[in-house]
Amino acid sequence: MVWQMTDRIPRLGIGGPVGSGKSMLIERVVPVLASKGYSISIISNDVISKEDADRMRKNLATDRGLLPENLVIGIATGGCPHTAIREDPSINISVIEEIEEEHPELDLIIIESGGDNIMTTFSPSLADYFIYIIDVAGGDKYPRKGGLGIESCDLLVINKIDLASHVGADLNVMKQDAERIREDKPYVFVNCKNNTGIDNVSEHIIRDLLFDSPPKVTLSNRQK
Repeated sequence: MVWQMTDRIPRLGIGGPVGSGKSMLIERVVPVLASKGYSISIISNDVISKEDADRMRKNLATDRGLLPENLVIGIATGGCPHTAIREDPSINISVIEEIEEEHPELDLIIIESGGDNIMTTFSPSLADYFIYIIDVAGGDKYPRKGGLGIESCDLLVINKIDLASHVGADLNVMKQDAERIREDKPYVFVNCKNNTGIDNVSEHIIRDLLFDSPPKVTLSNRQK
């Protein structure tokens, strides 16, 4: 099959505060999607370093061979994290256009934002689906604070649920507040350390972003 370079590869934006688990979420979701045959590229934004991209490249590409090393790309934005994904996403779009031209067989491009605040959102020109991740260590007040990230994202991920008892966070309060603030929009409790909730996140991506489309290239054909 020949894919047209004009075909837009689905784009998943992942944002959240520093240390909330954005990179770890990617490291847990990608193996699930790859096991189902989906081909993926990852773009990791940070202000100065490319450390997260380097780690994901090693863990997912070099060590496990789930995607080519050159499809894990780090971008040092040199400025405010949300600028590169919302106000002026041109640096990311430029990288994506190059990826789409060279690898039209890809099923998904994941764009990770640098750590930011609860007002984080992605420009519609950059991401088709937006996951915002927070962590329990910030306290059970987090969901009810609202903010564009929590309120408008397509999927809210509440990470590090294993820490709830250690920081005095009530998961039932977080659940009730997430339902109230987000109304009918979905949310998922996860623990990236032991993969709790990761299958649920992956199912949302496949259903709501990829629309249950099969991989462009089957695993058997990819291995030939």
